Amino acid sequence: MRVHWLQHADFEDLGCIAPWLADAGHLVSGTRLYAGETPPDVSAFDALVVMGGPMNIYEYAQYPWLRGEKALIRAAVDAGKRVLGICLGAQLLADVLGGPVTRNADSEIGWFPLTLSAAGRASPLFADLPETFTGFHWHGDTYALPSGAVCLATSEACAQQAFALGDQVLGLQFHLEVTRPNAEEWFRHEQPQPARYVQTPEHILAQRERFEENNRWMWAILGRFL
Repeated sequence: MRVHWLQHADFEDLGCIAPWLADAGHLVSGTRLYAGETPPDVSAFDALVVMGGPMNIYEYAQYPWLRGEKALIRAAVDAGKRVLGICLGAQLLADVLGGPVTRNADSEIGWFPLTLSAAGRASPLFADLPETFTGFHWHGDTYALPSGAVCLATSEACAQQAFALGDQVLGLQFHLEVTRPNAEEWFRHEQPQPARYVQTPEHILAQRERFEENNRWMWAILGRFL
């Protein structure tokens, strides 16, 4: 399968998704939107992966490529391509599908429990996940559930943590793809202040086994989604 991915910042890459795609034999290409690269036409790929980033999806003045990116995501959905959005990517997907993105009541950064909804428990995509599990989070915004989509997971801090539209579109607000080196790199770019749902870098980075567990779940979801 031809998999194309969209990158929004030089320090946010595919994480554990990259080696999985290589091992599975997929043909991988990418667009560095932050560097001014132009994405290909939708005919050039079979699946689209939209990654995270530090920006808000409506910051058009600072990031003018957001408008073109949204048009590409819309075209990919309309063309029947598989589309996976993670964090910012999930918010972009929701917006394109009619679910507005807003500031969440609390930022959520660190290791916090998620609970699968009834739809999440029934979804083949999440068949390898326990009903309640601890995932890595790093977001301040949230989205409204698009019409026709189903909520797959929630957390105490954020009601919308994952959604699906049929078996074609999947949005994940949380970060199963992040490796420990990824998190270390993120903290070199941002030092969030501890809050109710914001943990310290020391606490987050100490959870080595959680990173590995999250990565295994990411691989399982990819295996079912692609």
